[in-house]
Amino acid sequence: MAEDYTLKVLRLLQENPHLSQREASDVLGLSLGKTNYVINALIEKGMIKIKNFKNNKNKSTYAYLLTPQGVEEKARLTMHFFEVKKLEYEELKGEVEKLAKEKAENSKHGPEFGFKV
Repeated sequence: MAEDYTLKVLRLLQENPHLSQREASDVLGLSLGKTNYVINALIEKGMIKIKNFKNNKNKSTYAYLLTPQGVEEKARLTMHFFEVKKLEYEELKGEVEKLAKEKAENSKHGPEFGFKV
Protein backbone atom coordinates (compact mmCIF):
# COMPACT_ATOMS: atom_id res chain seq x y z
CA MET A 1 0.00 0.00 0.00
CA ALA A 2 2.85 2.41 0.80
CA GLU A 3 4.29 1.77 -2.67
CA ASP A 4 0.96 2.82 -4.18
CA TYR A 5 1.11 6.16 -2.35
CA THR A 6 4.75 6.64 -3.25
CA LEU A 7 4.11 6.02 -6.94
CA LYS A 8 1.03 8.25 -7.00
CA VAL A 9 2.90 11.12 -5.35
CA LEU A 10 5.98 10.73 -7.56
CA ARG A 11 3.87 10.67 -10.72
CA LEU A 12 1.82 13.68 -9.65
CA LEU A 13 4.80 15.79 -8.61
CA GLN A 14 6.73 14.96 -11.76
CA GLU A 15 3.79 16.16 -13.85
CA ASN A 16 2.86 19.10 -11.56
CA PRO A 17 5.88 20.17 -9.49
CA HIS A 18 4.27 23.45 -8.38
CA LEU A 19 1.28 21.89 -6.62
CA SER A 20 0.89 22.69 -2.96
CA GLN A 21 0.53 19.78 -0.58
CA ARG A 22 -3.15 20.67 -0.16
CA GLU A 23 -3.68 20.62 -3.92
CA ALA A 24 -1.80 17.33 -4.18
CA SER A 25 -3.90 15.79 -1.42
CA ASP A 26 -7.09 16.88 -3.22
CA VAL A 27 -5.95 15.40 -6.54
CA LEU A 28 -4.79 12.15 -4.92
CA GLY A 29 -7.80 11.78 -2.66
CA LEU A 30 -5.56 11.49 0.39
CA SER A 31 -5.68 13.40 3.62
CA LEU A 32 -3.36 16.38 3.89
CA GLY A 33 -1.52 14.62 6.72
CA LYS A 34 -0.95 11.48 4.65
CA THR A 35 0.24 13.55 1.68
CA ASN A 36 2.61 15.50 3.95
CA TYR A 37 3.94 12.25 5.43
CA VAL A 38 4.63 10.70 2.01
CA ILE A 39 6.26 13.86 0.63
CA ASN A 40 8.48 14.23 3.70
CA ALA A 41 9.48 10.56 3.48
CA LEU A 42 10.40 11.04 -0.19
CA ILE A 43 12.46 14.11 0.71
CA GLU A 44 14.28 12.18 3.47
CA LYS A 45 15.01 9.31 1.05
CA GLY A 46 16.43 11.77 -1.47
CA MET A 47 13.78 11.07 -4.11
CA ILE A 48 12.45 14.61 -4.31
CA LYS A 49 13.90 17.98 -3.44
CA ILE A 50 12.18 21.26 -2.72
CA LYS A 51 13.01 24.40 -4.62
CA ASN A 52 11.81 27.76 -3.32
CA PHE A 53 11.39 30.44 -5.95
CA LYS A 54 12.99 33.68 -4.71
CA ASN A 55 11.51 35.87 -7.44
CA ASN A 56 8.02 34.55 -6.87
CA LYS A 57 5.41 36.95 -5.46
CA ASN A 58 4.26 34.24 -3.09
CA LYS A 59 7.41 33.41 -1.12
CA SER A 60 5.87 30.22 0.25
CA THR A 61 5.57 28.71 -3.23
CA TYR A 62 7.72 25.64 -3.73
CA ALA A 63 8.41 23.23 -6.53
CA TYR A 64 8.83 19.55 -5.75
CA LEU A 65 11.43 18.18 -8.15
CA LEU A 66 12.24 14.52 -8.62
CA THR A 67 15.90 13.70 -8.17
CA PRO A 68 17.60 11.13 -10.40
CA GLN A 69 16.99 8.63 -7.58
CA GLY A 70 13.31 9.63 -7.55
CA VAL A 71 13.00 9.15 -11.31
CA GLU A 72 14.62 5.73 -10.97
CA GLU A 73 12.30 4.74 -8.11
CA LYS A 74 9.26 5.94 -10.07
CA ALA A 75 10.33 3.77 -13.02
CA ARG A 76 10.85 0.75 -10.74
CA LEU A 77 7.49 1.22 -9.03
CA THR A 78 5.76 1.74 -12.39
CA MET A 79 7.10 -1.59 -13.69
CA HIS A 80 6.11 -3.34 -10.45
CA PHE A 81 2.63 -1.79 -10.61
CA PHE A 82 2.30 -2.87 -14.25
CA GLU A 83 3.23 -6.48 -13.41
CA VAL A 84 0.78 -6.61 -10.50
CA LYS A 85 -2.05 -5.17 -12.61
CA LYS A 86 -1.24 -7.57 -15.45
CA LEU A 87 -1.58 -10.52 -13.06
CA GLU A 88 -4.84 -9.12 -11.68
CA TYR A 89 -6.11 -8.74 -15.25
CA GLU A 90 -5.26 -12.35 -16.12
CA GLU A 91 -7.01 -13.60 -12.96
CA LEU A 92 -10.08 -11.50 -13.69
CA LYS A 93 -10.11 -12.61 -17.33
CA GLY A 94 -10.04 -16.26 -16.19
CA GLU A 95 -12.89 -15.65 -13.76
CA VAL A 96 -15.01 -13.97 -16.47
CA GLU A 97 -14.38 -16.87 -18.85
CA LYS A 98 -15.36 -19.34 -16.12
CA LEU A 99 -18.58 -17.43 -15.40
CA ALA A 100 -19.40 -17.25 -19.11
CA LYS A 101 -19.04 -21.06 -19.36
CA GLU A 102 -21.26 -21.54 -16.31
CA LYS A 103 -23.85 -19.20 -17.80
CA ALA A 104 -23.81 -21.08 -21.10
CA GLU A 105 -24.18 -24.43 -19.32
CA ASN A 106 -26.97 -23.15 -17.07
CA SER A 107 -28.92 -21.63 -19.95
CA LYS A 108 -29.06 -25.08 -21.60
CA HIS A 109 -31.16 -26.30 -18.67
CA GLY A 110 -33.89 -23.71 -19.09
CA PRO A 111 -34.56 -20.21 -17.82
CA GLU A 112 -35.14 -21.32 -14.23
CA PHE A 113 -31.46 -22.25 -13.93
CA GLY A 114 -30.03 -19.50 -16.11
CA PHE A 115 -29.39 -15.93 -15.18
CA LYS A 116 -29.54 -12.75 -17.14
CA VAL A 117 -26.57 -10.53 -17.73
